[in-house]
Amino acid sequence: MRLGVLDVGSNTVHLLVVDARPGARPLPAYSHKAELRLAEHLDDQGAISDAGRAALERFVAEALEIGEDKGCQSVLAFATSAIREATNGDDVLRAVAESTSVELSVLPGAEEARLTFLAVRRWFGWSSRRLLVFDVGGGSLEIGIGVDEDPDAALSMPLGAGRLTRDWFTSDPPDRDEVRALRKYVRAEIARHAGLVVRFGAPDHVVGTSKTFRQLVRVCGAAPSSEGPYVKRVMARSVLEQWIPKLAAMSAGERVELPGVSPGRAHQLLAGAIVADAAMDLFGAEELEACPWALREGVILRHLDTMEPEDFA
Repeated sequence: MRLGVLDVGSNTVHLLVVDARPGARPLPAYSHKAELRLAEHLDDQGAISDAGRAALERFVAEALEIGEDKGCQSVLAFATSAIREATNGDDVLRAVAESTSVELSVLPGAEEARLTFLAVRRWFGWSSRRLLVFDVGGGSLEIGIGVDEDPDAALSMPLGAGRLTRDWFTSDPPDRDEVRALRKYVRAEIARHAGLVVRFGAPDHVVGTSKTFRQLVRVCGAAPSSEGPYVKRVMARSVLEQWIPKLAAMSAGERVELPGVSPGRAHQLLAGAIVADAAMDLFGAEELEACPWALREGVILRHLDTMEPEDFA
């Protein structure tokens, strides 16, 4: 069957069309996305602006039409931290539903971590034993650890790269004191929750997923995306640590020149690197491997797991 997955994230709104069936990996058939940066459309009261809401409505309507054109039997639509934490999130959801008939499901942070963990487990399999998974998004950091498909612990913290860039940096490149203050804050926040993870034991395989990690792994020397998803891509913390002062000294325009860095995310790459470095250090991970599957794939896999055989007839 052909499914559409509409992911309303803090940075990007993404429609992924896949061909899926039980027992097989979802095969991407079409992708359509836009960098709406909803997390940057927040006013002083934490509400998404009228411009941000209107842009979201336009994209959802467009995505729905594309899904129909591509033959999707259904579209799974969900939103993450930008909508979840906006003070007018319910109003935005209602406006989208009224104008497009699409009911966006808002994922709780812990559920976002669990679904991402499921995708990583399916990608790497049981041979990875105890997995520790990090996902640095635009609005939040998700962490999951466990030996099964459902993690033993699943956490979400407001440490997304876009959020931190907006809240902590006032110049481009950022002031040195701002970088130091952010580093201190991020490490204190992760350390407050570390006990919930480390009590389950040391991981056998540490994984980073989603766009921030893919870009950082590429900057640190991994193979480009053009070599395909099955190439092993590993990032050593020692290399990432060396890159942080270099990124801090660069403007967003200069970071775009780095391998694998997109113009839409260059401005928040430093904050993402600070979070990634802190998470790896505080959990004792000397290296991690990038995973091409993340939350969207987790949503698809969970949906397939809950369907009845006749649904695929």
